[in-house]
Amino acid sequence: MNIIKKLFEPVDMTVGTPWKQITLFTVPMLIGNIAQQLYNTVDSIVVGRYVGDNALAAVGSAGPILNLLIVLFVGISVGAGIVVSQYFGARQRENLSGAIGNCITLTAIASLIIMIMAPLISRPLLQLLHTPDSIIDWCNSYLIILFLGAAGLGYYNILSGVLRGLGDSMSALWYLLISTVINIVLDILFVGTFGMGVNGVALATIIAQGISAVLCLLKLLRMTEYFDLSLHHLKLIKKHAVNIIRLGVPSGVTQAVFSMATIVVQSLTNSFGEQFIAANVIVMRVDGFAMLPNFSFGNALTTYAGQNIGAKQMKRVEEGAKQGTWLAVGTTGVITALIVIFGKYLMGIFTTTQELVDLSMRMMCILAVGYIAMAVTQSLSGVMRGAGDTTTPMWISFVVTIIIRVPLAYSLVYLTKSDAYPQGRCECIFISLLVAWIIGATITTIFYKRGRWKTKAID
Repeated sequence: MNIIKKLFEPVDMTVGTPWKQITLFTVPMLIGNIAQQLYNTVDSIVVGRYVGDNALAAVGSAGPILNLLIVLFVGISVGAGIVVSQYFGARQRENLSGAIGNCITLTAIASLIIMIMAPLISRPLLQLLHTPDSIIDWCNSYLIILFLGAAGLGYYNILSGVLRGLGDSMSALWYLLISTVINIVLDILFVGTFGMGVNGVALATIIAQGISAVLCLLKLLRMTEYFDLSLHHLKLIKKHAVNIIRLGVPSGVTQAVFSMATIVVQSLTNSFGEQFIAANVIVMRVDGFAMLPNFSFGNALTTYAGQNIGAKQMKRVEEGAKQGTWLAVGTTGVITALIVIFGKYLMGIFTTTQELVDLSMRMMCILAVGYIAMAVTQSLSGVMRGAGDTTTPMWISFVVTIIIRVPLAYSLVYLTKSDAYPQGRCECIFISLLVAWIIGATITTIFYKRGRWKTKAID
């Protein structure tokens, strides 16, 4: 019982062997991220199998807009994790309590904004992207339901970010696994039994996310040995709110930039027709799993760097950054190899259309090498964010995504137009992404070695 209890307690990452602490913290988070990815994957599998390829394309086409409009949550979550980890490492109980309380209040404000504004602009955005008439109604209704349930999505992401900042990745994992099972059951019930289509998938998602958010909150309310959480701490305090927003906004902007670029490229993707849209959805779902080690190690290194910088152990931060990056590269290499070897079987889960499976696999092979580059980018960016430097990763993302990836995608498609390919070669969309990832890893490594991030700790 003591061992199980210990797994659900915060991890002090300022002591012990860096790579061991990083691994112990990352493994539950990696499993949790796999479960998180299952939300969208199960949605795609269920609608693809029960409704058809067009429904699969509808769910996928809604993704970039959903990501764009939840950047407020992304920002608060990242800012929360950094502030909490640094105060936890510095053993500042009152500041830690105030920061967590302010996270809860800021999330409530962000949820209200999204629930009011997002449903009003989702359809105009879909029209702007030239979403095919055959799927636009499904896309719009799917998005509206998700946005109306935004509070559950927001609170799970922010509160799990707080738990990770405290060094507790196991609780967030457990609660996410519970909600994932609920999501799968409800997906099959609403779509397979009740015939609710994409609306049923969206409804299942917001119910499951709401449950995971409540479980995270109940866990935090029990952690009184580390911080206090009363009505007094829910009051917005300038110092904490500014730190959370200052550190979180660049990460939110990074997500917004990426989402905007995806939306712009989505318009290009849509020009190739429903089959390529569906193939793109399948690739992005598998891509989500391939990226999980990168995001998991990146988040782990954010917490690791935050706690150790709060404890003023800079040498230990650099040691952990090196070890954590090698762990990320090795793990990603193994997973990428498995995807390339067994990819056709994975693609076949989403659809029974062989042409779609073959097309998806061809696109996936183009991206394979890029996942190693992303392991470097996410790990070193995670260290910089944990140190309080969230602007450098933001600018790198802006340059790589807006200045390099988007123009390259359109240029390559244009240059490959011919009588045989009047719309250009669809592979160019994924080639542009691969090139952007490699350049991004190179730039991130250069800025990490320059070391300006070492001076960005919060007061």
